[in-house]
Amino acid sequence: MFMVMLTIAAGNTALQSILPALGRSLGVADSAVAAAFSVSALLWVIAAPFWANRSDRHGRRMMILFGMGGFCVSLATCGVFLAAGINGWIGGTTAFVLFILGRLIYGTFGSAAPPAVQAMVAGDTTREERTRALTLLASAFGLGTILGPAIAPYLILGNIGPVVIGLAGPAFVFAMFGMGMFLAVRAMLPDDRGVVSGSRGAANAYPSIGGQSSGASIRAATEPAGGTGVSYFDPRIRTWMIAGLVMGHAQAMTGQAIGFLVIDRLHVAPAQALEPTGIVLMMGAGAALLAQWGIIPTLNLAPRALVLVGLVLAAAGTALTGMATSLYGIATAYALASLGFGFTRPGFTAGSSLAVGPGQQGAVAGKVTSINGASFVLGPSIGVGLYEFWHSLPYLVAGTGCVLLFAYCWFALREPDEREVAAFDDPVI
Repeated sequence: MFMVMLTIAAGNTALQSILPALGRSLGVADSAVAAAFSVSALLWVIAAPFWANRSDRHGRRMMILFGMGGFCVSLATCGVFLAAGINGWIGGTTAFVLFILGRLIYGTFGSAAPPAVQAMVAGDTTREERTRALTLLASAFGLGTILGPAIAPYLILGNIGPVVIGLAGPAFVFAMFGMGMFLAVRAMLPDDRGVVSGSRGAANAYPSIGGQSSGASIRAATEPAGGTGVSYFDPRIRTWMIAGLVMGHAQAMTGQAIGFLVIDRLHVAPAQALEPTGIVLMMGAGAALLAQWGIIPTLNLAPRALVLVGLVLAAAGTALTGMATSLYGIATAYALASLGFGFTRPGFTAGSSLAVGPGQQGAVAGKVTSINGASFVLGPSIGVGLYEFWHSLPYLVAGTGCVLLFAYCWFALREPDEREVAAFDDPVI
């Protein structure tokens, strides 16, 4: 199950990391590259809750196979269309339009696997073991955001006869790896159709560069079904939702444009940009995971402090990234920004959770996950659109947004009051 989650995240981020170079080599507009992932993220946000509910009816194993099948078909389709463009069989624009169709398959069907994996693991563990097991699965998503960009440059293949594979290699390799996982799931997991275990999975946010798990899906999967609903505009969580949406868009904007920034600032050919881009993305993902796995547990900061500290680091990091002109400068500044976002995401998640009572934890977890996913629907296209206008603009806009959000959160964001939470949960009070 860990490998299933790791494969889904690593395959997506590996493809993300090479797309700027591939788009430039095919002569496609930078905005078209961002659109390829925006539409995929949109469908993931829509489809993930649907598949999370369907696993109860069709069985967890069937949904995992369905999701892995969609993953394999999507990457294989993308690889074929990209290879056709590389070899000149079709035009670059046509190749990318067809590539987007392949990404639609990923967003629609690939999102079926994570909730089913969570539900199967939750059904096979005791209550005491469940949170630890689900946390391990969530860490696979975070680890995949590091491994995908790290190994993508080594998956650039040569020729197969007269056919040039080149930059389409990562899509084919991960499609084959996904097929291996599909066969492993089919052979090793029991058929649980018709078996009602009482466990359930939760929709995961879209696996993207800079999109490490916030933990919301873990909490939703550990909560019992039922409970009362909660609105995005509920006064207890409204400020947290605004903060999460702004922070998420700042992160998505800067992460999607980083591959183009490396090419243009280092003045390298697209094919030679993969390794430095991978280094930058690895440092960014590693810094975010360091914050979430190492620094935050040590400092034990409250949610409001996490958000405020993270915004300061993110503002400085994004602004410096926009001004950096060397690989060392870009990588260091992007790591600083990612470290800041590594603070803000858990702060946003924890603050939203603490603002409501036990009966509304599942509802709030769903809101947090949807906010995280929504950030990667428009954020990449906005970031690359600003980048096309001026290379430093998305980073300066993101930095300015973090500064303004800091001022807003300083006055509007406050730690949840237990008495207020109880008042909302108890209709008598």
